[in-house]
Amino acid sequence: MRVFLGSDHAGFELKAHLLRELAQAGHDVVDVGPAEFDPNDDYPPFCVETGRRTVATPGSLGVVIGGSGNGEQIAANKVPGCRAALAWSVETAQLGRRHNDAQVVAVGARMHTPEAATEIVSAFLATAFEGGRHQRRIDMLTAYEQTGEPPALPQE
Repeated sequence: MRVFLGSDHAGFELKAHLLRELAQAGHDVVDVGPAEFDPNDDYPPFCVETGRRTVATPGSLGVVIGGSGNGEQIAANKVPGCRAALAWSVETAQLGRRHNDAQVVAVGARMHTPEAATEIVSAFLATAFEGGRHQRRIDMLTAYEQTGEPPALPQE
């Protein structure tokens, strides 16, 4: 599977670790950047581009990494059609795929050891979307994104 990875300075070392680990696991990994450590860089360019490439490449998934993963997730979610999930455990990574069909996982480098982050990302990559009732919810969000018309509130 093709996997795009982007980070900021706080996620730079974990990104390098994940690039190696995922390539060894047989994935086609693409480093979206940064190419060099810069303590003053900003995450939006790298995370937005990771989301863009993931959405544009059917069957691919993405990983965005920062200190906490929060801003990185927000940035990736600004890409039309991108669903990014912040994962802090194997279970939240799996649920992001199973229930939300997330294409991008956000991980906080300051929150996990490299080994734990690898487990989280690997679980995300190995989990399939369940569909069913969850597809209805994805469809509501997609329609809102495309039309700007919010989903109807249930009538009381």
